[in-house]
Amino acid sequence: MEISFTSAVVILLLVMDPIGNIPLFVSLLKGVDPGRRARVIVRECAIAFAVLIVFVLFGRLILGVFGISDSSLTIAGGVILFLIALRMIFRRPEGVFGDTLQGEPFIVPLAIPSIAGPTAIATVVLLVSRAPQRLFEWIAAVTVAMLVTLALLLFAERIAKLVGERGLLAFERLMGLILTAIAVEMLLHGIETFVRQL
Repeated sequence: MEISFTSAVVILLLVMDPIGNIPLFVSLLKGVDPGRRARVIVRECAIAFAVLIVFVLFGRLILGVFGISDSSLTIAGGVILFLIALRMIFRRPEGVFGDTLQGEPFIVPLAIPSIAGPTAIATVVLLVSRAPQRLFEWIAAVTVAMLVTLALLLFAERIAKLVGERGLLAFERLMGLILTAIAVEMLLHGIETFVRQL
């Protein structure tokens, strides 16, 4: 399955889930001074971006150190993606990533795992492992996806007021359905690759 630049950006946006993260960001930034909120969002997105770029650049090396094959990573990524998708469709009160901490957020839970979570990390490593010769394209895809995420999160409060809680929930469930299909495709591709290697 050849992944285009546009597909990579869309998949990254789905796993970063900026729309689904809007209620979490609004809720966690309520106690933060309104003048600081934009800076906190930019800081958290910058940290998440740095984490993803590290895995784009050194993900193959990390795979080599742990002896993880491409097919194993594809299957693992598909399973994680599928579980996240199910949590997006069947939303729980504690959110997709579980309990959150109190006070001004720093790195956890906004940068990690809300934006640069295990699924996003697995996705970028998988993209590079499938086509290492397209490294700069994957860096560009992560950059575009992060800029879209940043733009959406900077307008999180306005979007939340405009669409309402039910609208956000409906959109997140729709993204969860799309993510489920992508996860199943990843699982099938991973199993097919593994069977071919036998």
